[in-house]
Amino acid sequence: MGGHALPGRPPVPLTLRRSARARRISLRISQLDGRVTLTLPPGVPEAEALDFARTKEDWIRHHLNTRPEDAQVGFGQRIPIEGEVRRIVRAEGRRVALRTDEVAVPEGAEAQRLRSFLKELARDRLTAACDYYSGQLEQSYTRMTLRDTRSRWGSCSSAGALMFSWRLILAPPEVLRYVAAHEVAHLVEMNHSPAFWAQVERIHGPYDNARHWLRERGGGLHRYRFDGAPS
Repeated sequence: MGGHALPGRPPVPLTLRRSARARRISLRISQLDGRVTLTLPPGVPEAEALDFARTKEDWIRHHLNTRPEDAQVGFGQRIPIEGEVRRIVRAEGRRVALRTDEVAVPEGAEAQRLRSFLKELARDRLTAACDYYSGQLEQSYTRMTLRDTRSRWGSCSSAGALMFSWRLILAPPEVLRYVAAHEVAHLVEMNHSPAFWAQVERIHGPYDNARHWLRERGGGLHRYRFDGAPS
């Protein structure tokens, strides 16, 4: 259902998709790549969805104009690590070093080196959090993997396998811990029922601020590009 766009300067490409679960037309702008997607319930004409998009044109263009640009990671660039913005500088030694307001990276394939460091730091923080929260529930998870996922920050399989986006290490620590508690709580409640949220609060404490941060600012963590580094 492609080939649609809002006319104007510049034209705004629109992606239309149908969903049997949709009850009304909805509009979403991806914080990752700025893609504008209209979701239609079954039986709703495409023309009706396009009319809906036209009524939201000012809102769409405003969000696209204010979306932060992608940032290629390199020396002199600033990047948040555990919620603290740090400048990437050249390291004198052969190891990545995290400082108060800097992260020192050896020269040569620096983006890949930094990404590897961040992924291991994420593994360390997430393992500690998951071990703590699963202990609170007296449940065990089978394994934990890290990926550079775009559609979700974490998941828990029915077999107890946990998966997280390593980019959570860029967020404040309380956000990373909330996501860990959220996925660990699925070890006992594989749903998002009131009982599930009660488990999250029991092992984590209040979580509204972290959840709000992730919803409002989480997409910005994907703007940092580590071109040439494996995912």
